[in-house]
Amino acid sequence: MIDEVTMKIHADKLIRSALAEDVTNEDVSTNSVLRTRKDGEAELLCKQDGVIAGLAVFARAFEILDAQIRIEFFVKDGDAVKKGQRLAVVRGDMRAILTGERTALNFLQRMSGIATYTREMSRLLEGSGLKLVDTRKTTPNMRIFEKYAVRMGGGGNHRFNLSDAVLLKDNHIGAAGGVRQAIALAKEYAPFTAKIEVETETLQMVRDAVEAGADIIMLDNMTDEQMKEAVKLIGKRATVEISGNVTKENVSRLKDIGADVVSCGALTHSAPILDVSLKNLHPIE
Repeated sequence: MIDEVTMKIHADKLIRSALAEDVTNEDVSTNSVLRTRKDGEAELLCKQDGVIAGLAVFARAFEILDAQIRIEFFVKDGDAVKKGQRLAVVRGDMRAILTGERTALNFLQRMSGIATYTREMSRLLEGSGLKLVDTRKTTPNMRIFEKYAVRMGGGGNHRFNLSDAVLLKDNHIGAAGGVRQAIALAKEYAPFTAKIEVETETLQMVRDAVEAGADIIMLDNMTDEQMKEAVKLIGKRATVEISGNVTKENVSRLKDIGADVVSCGALTHSAPILDVSLKNLHPIE
């Protein structure tokens, strides 16, 4: 599970990499108008309703460039925000503010967009008992930020990477020669602490997974009728996960299936950004 502490431990190298992408030699625009340090301040403004996430990452992008920078936040991660709301004031070397602006905003907009989309989907599942989680369908090198944003929106995290758990998907099953064979091989090899999840596409695969002792059974791209029948077949002998083309537009139909978890790649691969901007930069004494 990705929390703020975990994110901070791993964030610096990723933020530095993003800054380096934007500045290979110098920020020629900023250096053209500011030859030496000059302190100033700018306002972080919200341009649409949503959920904010990534404030610590936003701040760190500036702190790397100016150790003396100070940011006063008026909201915290996970808060609902409104169009026109003043979210923060950034104070420090205006060269650092100008150079770090786009990188800081890119992180904040992306993470806040994911948190917003997740909050909307979570509300559609309220009262159902279904837990909404993300997937590994994340932007390369952004996974830790995107999975943190899902949590800020009220969702949960699936496995973080391939080392976390055994998830036998269609190609693993094909390589092993079938569901039963794949589970048997996984039980023989994987640590006893690792749960074994199997992706199933047919009711026969569900039967095989149950009888072979899978801990979690994923129902992938099944019809509602197939999923309800699968839940009956499993009969509480494994955790039931629904997956496959789940979006904000269709997630409500899953509330009465009887599953435990719904995983949704759209949380991270299809969420639009939340529009925020840094405005009104001016010198201060």
